[in-house]
Parts: sequence; structure tokens; C-alpha cells
Amino acid sequence: MLFISFYIIIHLMKRFALFLFACVAFSLSVEAQNNIVSSLQQSNPGQGKVTIHQDARITALLGSTYIPGAGERRVLKSAGYRIQLYAGNNTRQAKNEAQKVSDDIKQTFPDLPIYTSFNPPRWLCRVGDFRSIEEADAMMRQIKATGKFKEFSIVKDYINIPL
Repeated sequence: MLFISFYIIIHLMKRFALFLFACVAFSLSVEAQNNIVSSLQQSNPGQGKVTIHQDARITALLGSTYIPGAGERRVLKSAGYRIQLYAGNNTRQAKNEAQKVSDDIKQTFPDLPIYTSFNPPRWLCRVGDFRSIEEADAMMRQIKATGKFKEFSIVKDYINIPL
């Protein structure tokens, strides 16, 4: 009987120690997460006051580290230019032609980013991420010089700028 009560006391002490450790770890993590928010919201005499209204999900993300997945590229979207090589209608044939143009440009210019998409009511094949119209024009002249493509034009689009 004495052995059983001794076992129960040790078991309860282990659980209490684990609970205490979890509480301390939680409070430290909450303190670390709220440091930036609380430091911004501090009132200092002679300075303005900052009030932060945010979703609880944002608070949960504070202090976490973003680790990109395998093959994931981080990009910034910005206004720029692309070269449109194909614009068809919404048929299966137009989709196949857009894919054919995409394959042809990939063989000729393997490093050039290609964007084949369905933008209702038509299939589009656009290439490049150019910040200026001059860059787009220089590449369009190279594409034109190959003689493989029938139509091409420079269009404004949101481009991907690698980070």
C-alpha cells in the first residue's frame, strides 16, 4: 500500500513538473511574440502613440520563420511588360496552338520565362518579365529575327521579379 501511494505521488509530481514547464515555455513564447507589438505600442512622453489592431492569426505568426518549400521561388509582383506571342480563342485547338508556341519558344530561348494561360475568352502565350519597354523591345527583336513566330506584341502586365 505504501508503495502504491509513493508511486502515485511521484507520478503526480512528474505531471506537475511537466505542466509547470509547459506554462513557462508558453509564457516565454508569448512574451517573445508580443515584444515587437508591445514595444511599438509603448507611450513615450513627447512622442505620438501607436495603436495596433490586428487579427489573432497575425499575432500567432509573429516570431515564426518562413522556410520556402522545395523548388519554391520567392517573387515580387510589379507592373511591367511581356511579349505576347499568341492570342487565340477558347477552343481546344487554340489551347494546343498556345502550347506549341510555348514549346517552340522554350527550345529557342530556354532561359526566358513563359506564361501560357486562359484569360477568358482566349488562350494567351506571353514571355518575359521586363521592367522597361526598351528591354521588352530588345527581346522582341531577337524573337522576330528567328522567323519562327507569326505574331508578337509588347503588352503591359504584372511581372515576377525574383527576390
